[in-house]
Amino acid sequence: MSAGEWAGLIAALALVLLVVLLAVPLLKLGRTLDEATLTIRQVREQSQPILGQAQTTIAQVNSNLERVDDITGNAANVSSNVAALTSVVAATVGSPLIKVAAFSYGVRSATKKRREGQAIAEAAARDKADRRARRAARRAA
Repeated sequence: MSAGEWAGLIAALALVLLVVLLAVPLLKLGRTLDEATLTIRQVREQSQPILGQAQTTIAQVNSNLERVDDITGNAANVSSNVAALTSVVAATVGSPLIKVAAFSYGVRSATKKRREGQAIAEAAARDKADRRARRAARRAA
């Protein structure tokens, strides 16, 4: 065997060794891809029932939202009716109540002024009587 043949044989063995070393990671990568494919298939199979349930839930939520819309509309009608009733009651009862309150305030004010006037008049009469009594006492003395 010549040196060239030995070199070729060494090169061939190096190439075989390189292929074997590269084959191991490629086989592991193939297994990893197989596992990933299996996992994706399982996820897809398990997610289909979940998506079906989600669609059912969304349909129920939509029907409940329609009910809530009806309730909200009815509540708006009730609040507008109450507002109208309140304005009617205020117009009907409020005006006479205001008049009664104003009248009673006027009567109280007049009564208070009359009492104050009487008290002032009585004090003035006492003062006048005192002055007359003093004058009479001075004249008599």
